[in-house]
Amino acid sequence: YADTTKDPHSPVHIKNIFEFNKRTFLEYRSVVDQFNNNEINVTDVPRWPLIEKLSDSLVVRALFILSYIYIYMVVAPSGWYYFLIPLHIFMGAVHGFIVNWFGHLLGYRNFNLKDNSMNTLPVDFLMMGELYQNNHHKMPVKRNFASRWFEIDFGYIVTIILQILNIIKPVKDIR
Repeated sequence: YADTTKDPHSPVHIKNIFEFNKRTFLEYRSVVDQFNNNEINVTDVPRWPLIEKLSDSLVVRALFILSYIYIYMVVAPSGWYYFLIPLHIFMGAVHGFIVNWFGHLLGYRNFNLKDNSMNTLPVDFLMMGELYQNNHHKMPVKRNFASRWFEIDFGYIVTIILQILNIIKPVKDIR
């Protein structure tokens, strides 16, 4: 549904960043609820019910927040670093916003697609390759989102390193 009215996080149809984040949150909660109620039957997606339940728990989320605060208390060289705690807590939402907002609003295109996806950064070290949205929309299951000689997908590089260290193993394409 990229950049259509059914897309819950498209800057093409949602002009306000607060509405954008609200709609993304509501869509995420809806999908989680459908999974939890077994309303979505997805057989080709690995499921870890215990991890899913724990990660959705407010207690576990509170423990993560407290651990972030503790880490800042131990290692922050000065008090102003505490202003980074909210960014740290909401890092996933901030990352998702940057990728979906700017990845469909600013940049260049390698492929002429029906949506408004763009590659925002020529070298995407900030978002680990996620801002190669145009490349990703053209080839959604490709592990390396870089497509041109100057594009470097650092997320892919990290994946290769983790494979070499036998921390992760590649899985054959499930589609």
